[in-house]
Amino acid sequence: MHKHITLKEYGYIFIGEKDLDKTKIAVNKTTFEQIESFILKNSDSVQYLKIGQNRHHKFLQAQNYVGVIQIKDGTTIEILPKISDLEDEELKEILLRMLKTLKNSPFKNFNMAHLKKCKMPLLEIFISMFLDELSHLLKRGIKSDYILKEENLRFLKGKLKIGEQIKKNFIHKERFFVEYDEFISDRVENRLIKTTLRYLYKKSRSNRNQQRIREFLFVFDDVGVSHHIKTDFAKVKLNRQMKDYEQVLLWCKTFLLGNSFSPYKGDDVAFALLFDMNLLFESYVGDYLKRSGLDVSLQDRGKYLVEDPKTFTLKPDIVINKDKEDMIIADTKWKILSEEKTNNGISQADMYQLYAYGTKYKNCKKLFLIYPKDKDIKNNYCYKFKNELNLQILFFDLIDKNNIEFYENFENLT
Repeated sequence: MHKHITLKEYGYIFIGEKDLDKTKIAVNKTTFEQIESFILKNSDSVQYLKIGQNRHHKFLQAQNYVGVIQIKDGTTIEILPKISDLEDEELKEILLRMLKTLKNSPFKNFNMAHLKKCKMPLLEIFISMFLDELSHLLKRGIKSDYILKEENLRFLKGKLKIGEQIKKNFIHKERFFVEYDEFISDRVENRLIKTTLRYLYKKSRSNRNQQRIREFLFVFDDVGVSHHIKTDFAKVKLNRQMKDYEQVLLWCKTFLLGNSFSPYKGDDVAFALLFDMNLLFESYVGDYLKRSGLDVSLQDRGKYLVEDPKTFTLKPDIVINKDKEDMIIADTKWKILSEEKTNNGISQADMYQLYAYGTKYKNCKKLFLIYPKDKDIKNNYCYKFKNELNLQILFFDLIDKNNIEFYENFENLT
């Protein structure tokens, strides 16, 4: 049976011996039950996958979360975005481009020129990205620190502790109980890095990654491991002297705590790193508009649906030219529209939400709902509210990096 499973959003997993097709993957009973248990333990907060039943069998269906789940039996489930009919390597490339735009994440320094890595499983790509970042740090040099030590030595070093000397060396006059500062690399940040390396050595199935980890562990040979990971992360101080460590430690936190982006519960999985595609799409579109030179505010706050008392905070995804005469408000939606559906699949709740934005932001005359572009959708749609307030449906092309057609809707604003 599979030890590595690749699914796309809304693909299926079932108990069986043979895959039905690329969207319906067979696993053994133990693997299925461990994934199912993981889903149930997290169902009160988030639905990473959905449990269902048809007339043939029980199944698990991926939802709008992408990333990696590794369960206790060693099986790795890789979930990729569902974008047109692209191959897995192309989907990984797009996913990595989207991840680079996430705030406070370790992905921003990934060199997209290294796209040959997209042939690797997603977990191995993440491990490789961490090792690349660590390689840059080691070229600059790891930090050491003065550690206060107490020892009973055969020679005098540092400060003699008179009380301990009398107590412990009354007979052994040849010894000295001393206290001294030692400049060593065994500091909390380096212990967290070494702990991450040892953890990933067990997770990786890539010969290249394992070789690099062994080489790096040699560098950290004089460094201990972290026995209290959360406590040690709390001790980290990223001052100006330690700025070089920031990205590496973000990776360490991602791997060792395993819940930096989508927290999860339960011990059925050995590791999980999952991302909400709604948030990724919002981040990617917002970053594109910012890089295009527009005056962009993301996740804007300050307006309320109810004024007295101020309740029900409004938080549009994107505000362009805030408080100016040509202000635009946009929300992103990770959803494929279809001309075969009622209202093309546009949610009535989303229309109400955008209308609320348009009425509360007084200078706003134009609203956008932004969806991922799909080959089956041919046109942008426009809806007119009262008082010259218009809502336009736009489609963002995830394959075309330039997105010229999309940008034409904003080019008069720069």
